[in-house]
Amino acid sequence: MCSEMMNNRTKALFYDIDGTLLSEKTGRVPESAVQALKEARAKGHLVFINTGRVYAHLGEIKKLVEADGYLCGCGTYILAEGRVMYSYHIPHERGLEIKSHIDACGLDGALEASDGIHIHRSQSPIPRVEQMKASLRRSDCLSEYDWEDDCYDYDKFYLISGENSRPKELFGRLRDMEIIDRGNGEYECVPRGHSKATAIDLVLKHYGISLDDAYVFGDSGNDLAMFRYASNCILMGKHDEVLEPYATFETKEVEEDGIAYAMKELGII
Repeated sequence: MCSEMMNNRTKALFYDIDGTLLSEKTGRVPESAVQALKEARAKGHLVFINTGRVYAHLGEIKKLVEADGYLCGCGTYILAEGRVMYSYHIPHERGLEIKSHIDACGLDGALEASDGIHIHRSQSPIPRVEQMKASLRRSDCLSEYDWEDDCYDYDKFYLISGENSRPKELFGRLRDMEIIDRGNGEYECVPRGHSKATAIDLVLKHYGISLDDAYVFGDSGNDLAMFRYASNCILMGKHDEVLEPYATFETKEVEEDGIAYAMKELGII
């Protein structure tokens, strides 16, 4: 009876997007994952997207996956119950300083806000930045304002370094930022005090759900905060090794129906 009661309790399920829900090989969400999340919601569980992407960059995910809320930008923006529960922007003057520091130290990338992403108008000397800009253009998530404009605020930023970049010097000027090393000279930069874990904490308190009934699904370094925070951590078959010490269940790869497999094995559906 106790086991049955435990299984009937409302669970809060938090999913990363890239490499977790969305296959980085096919660019699609497996139908098995779509159906698994739909079944979980039908059973009364709550489904949340918890991503480093800002809201403007969710794209087709909002159409492909039924969710009760979106935790975006590594905890800087939370939308649930059809309303914004939390939103944080880097203060305007500090945002201008940060842009100046980035330019001075020879890095480039994207300034990310919930309503759009800002990139340099001019061509970058770093080829991977131009590749990223092309991808963002295809995703239709760019703001009408460019990096060079100063009439907007942003929530976080993603940087790429090149041969002549000085990332260590830059990060010495960004003590108010949490720097997530994504490898290959790429860095996700988030205001301190914000993470995927802080977003989960706010949501659990709002809904009155215990940490024991929260499940997180992830694969990469920017999932580390939520893996350290949560009690039930589902690790995708292809993953960053930094998450392994915190995983409580390792599932299959995205393309092998890893999400649905884990949810069935854990008795969620």
